[in-house]
Amino acid sequence: MARYLGPKHKLCRRVGERMCTSDKCPVVKRNYPPGVHGPKGRGKLTGYGLQLREKQKARWLYGILERQFRRYYEEAIRQRGANDVVLLQLLETRLDNVVYRLGMAKTRAGARQLVNHGHILVDGKKVDIPSCQVREGQVVSVDPAARAKVYWQNLAKVWGKQPLASDWLQIDTEEIKGQLVTRPLPEQIKPPFDTKLIIEFYSR
Repeated sequence: MARYLGPKHKLCRRVGERMCTSDKCPVVKRNYPPGVHGPKGRGKLTGYGLQLREKQKARWLYGILERQFRRYYEEAIRQRGANDVVLLQLLETRLDNVVYRLGMAKTRAGARQLVNHGHILVDGKKVDIPSCQVREGQVVSVDPAARAKVYWQNLAKVWGKQPLASDWLQIDTEEIKGQLVTRPLPEQIKPPFDTKLIIEFYSR
């Protein structure tokens, strides 16, 4: 299955929750599924349906294909620690997500594009793979050759004025860069999905 590139608001209405970053998300006023039968309400989901919905929400949020998402699950159960926490950490420490969390892009899709186009450096080396895992202590910055572009010049005007992305990321207010201080915890992220149900889905 290819990555979903259609209207993001359809996904929001499908799950009944705000999955996008838009302030005009229609789910705020129309919290029911699309279609002529939507206003009648949502049917009660089975246990499997709940697990599947949470898994799909996570996939859509991070823009990950099913095969790749399963590999994250397999990696999570191999590592030490609670499986659901490790899974969330693997998703959050993807390079495109770190770029998004640092405020270099307004959306994860935008962050993915910046990485793909070679604008992002990790410890001074160009990395154009969005799924690259950022490790503790690594610094994510902008390629000096790209700093002359209008996008980065406009961002430089407001950089450092925005609040820190989180306790697990440190922003350099002088330069457009940030550092992964530590792997995030669920209470710092507060994801719009239940990682425990995702683990249960793949553990069937």
